Amino acid sequence: MPVLQEQKPVNMNNYSPQSIEKSDSKWLSLDNCALHRLKAPTVGVLLPYILYISLRLPKPDRLLVSVYFDSHCHLDRIDLDEHNNSFAQLLENIRSEQVTRMVCIGVNLESFDEMYTKIESHEDIYCSAGVHPDYEKVKEPTVEGLCQMAGHKKVVAIGETGLDYMNSKSDMEWQRTRFSIHIEAAKQCKLPLIIHSRNAKQDTLAILREQSAEAVGGVLHCFTEDWDMAKQAIELGFYISISGIVTFHQAENVREMAKMIPADRLLIETDSPWLSPVPFRGKTNHPGRVRYVAEKLAEIRGESLNNLAQTTYENANRLFKL
Repeated sequence: MPVLQEQKPVNMNNYSPQSIEKSDSKWLSLDNCALHRLKAPTVGVLLPYILYISLRLPKPDRLLVSVYFDSHCHLDRIDLDEHNNSFAQLLENIRSEQVTRMVCIGVNLESFDEMYTKIESHEDIYCSAGVHPDYEKVKEPTVEGLCQMAGHKKVVAIGETGLDYMNSKSDMEWQRTRFSIHIEAAKQCKLPLIIHSRNAKQDTLAILREQSAEAVGGVLHCFTEDWDMAKQAIELGFYISISGIVTFHQAENVREMAKMIPADRLLIETDSPWLSPVPFRGKTNHPGRVRYVAEKLAEIRGESLNNLAQTTYENANRLFKL
């Protein structure tokens, strides 16, 4: 125990909350023994000032620096005008928001090489290989071709694939065939699937079951369907990823569904450059804004931001085997 030495009375006329705040490291430091050497009356005088300082300190969540994993973005499609027309500047801006890992999603075969060249040298960026269900007039994938692309060391998933019946005006058999090809490729490559499903609940679930997609699992990304679909996907071994839509005023159904996702099956994403979260609606999105998705989810699920960020980070690492 340190020897307590008698201290001269403190003249509080020489101090203000501001002056104490500027030197709070001196007053509160155990190394300097500033507090434990003071007499009780002196501590009593200082107590209001100590309380003032404590109220100015960050909340516990902010004392812990959260890091984020954007599980679904399209870095190669982000307009660089807001980033000095520089991909390097874009990445700097993203990293300044504590985003330390992200997956850049492949949407067609024609753009894969260019996308891969952009991200290959960056340790914190991974990618997927696939053909988006909305892309009709593009080169069709084959199981062999997808597995060949999956041989690139940065490829951690197959997709984006799935079904989108939102604007369907014709027979969608071509989408279902393409979806099945991706599932077979994923099983052969032993990689998880990135699933896009919109207005196609029954067919999506049916094909996942028929093709035994539970063998590799994956994620239903930017999920906005109902809890029943999420629950069935989770039972097949899939994760559910929530985007900036969860912050939209009219997306109460998404918030209600997101409350129910088990913590060990939850991911976060931006789907940038689209779907900028509040307060950036209407602006070009980027992975640096995934924090706003995490904040809204933490709020509605009643947990700390740091806990949600850590959980979704670990989930993404587990899914993508990183």
